[in-house]
Amino acid sequence: MSVWFVTGASRGLGRAVVEAAVSAGEQVVAAVRAPDAVTGLASDQVLVVPLDVRDEAQAAAAVEAAVARFGRIDVLVNNAGYGLLGPVEETSDEEARALFDVNFFGLLNVTRQVLPVLRRQGSGRVVNISSVGGFTALPGSGVYAATKFAVEAVTESLAAELAGSGVSAHVVEPGAFRTDFLDGSSIRTTAAEPLTAYEATVHAGQPAFLAASGAQPGDPAKAARAILALAATDEPPLRLQLGADSVRRVEAKLELVGRELDTWRELSLSTAYDD
Repeated sequence: MSVWFVTGASRGLGRAVVEAAVSAGEQVVAAVRAPDAVTGLASDQVLVVPLDVRDEAQAAAAVEAAVARFGRIDVLVNNAGYGLLGPVEETSDEEARALFDVNFFGLLNVTRQVLPVLRRQGSGRVVNISSVGGFTALPGSGVYAATKFAVEAVTESLAAELAGSGVSAHVVEPGAFRTDFLDGSSIRTTAAEPLTAYEATVHAGQPAFLAASGAQPGDPAKAARAILALAATDEPPLRLQLGADSVRRVEAKLELVGRELDTWRELSLSTAYDD
């Protein structure tokens, strides 16, 4: 039996992971911003703790409560976060910093609190929920993608830093899954007056993108079971794509990068000092 610590556990993919772990007989710490608003989650298997990931003291208290209840933490799932739609130029400093505070700095905050527990145990996994947008960015989601690109980078470095410790770090890149991510509880649009310069590349496509809420191809229950499989695998990948759309976009990005690398190789290699 393993102990899972899941942030953003009240709904969406986080809730699906909690439910999958419980079904598998695991013990779970469900970290949510408003425990009073969550019903039907607490049980002998599930400890519900309050956690705004931006709050260092609250994160420390949540980890302490987890260890006091279950004695250990085996898998940290950093899932808490939200989306932001809008052109880069229209994104205010306040909007960008608020997004990074949750999606990136909040993840770092929780990870710093959990890692000492995992290292003392000499075992455990850190699973950071990114997005296919953390590997390949689309117009209209540049700042959101930047937060997820940052998650990917810190996970890659952390995985190397933890080598030999018994603790590992991984990143999951979901495509479009049928959660509430596209409704107002999880995604926001920039507040600035839309610029006509971005009508064709960004604004014209936003209504159709948001209208896809409830019709996304991905099944969150299956995504959650895939995450459980990742955690149980002896040699899990650094990155795991979830959904055919994620796989397609990652393959297209790899192809583009490979093609550009080959095309510009001579110029790239021409910059060293002459011997």
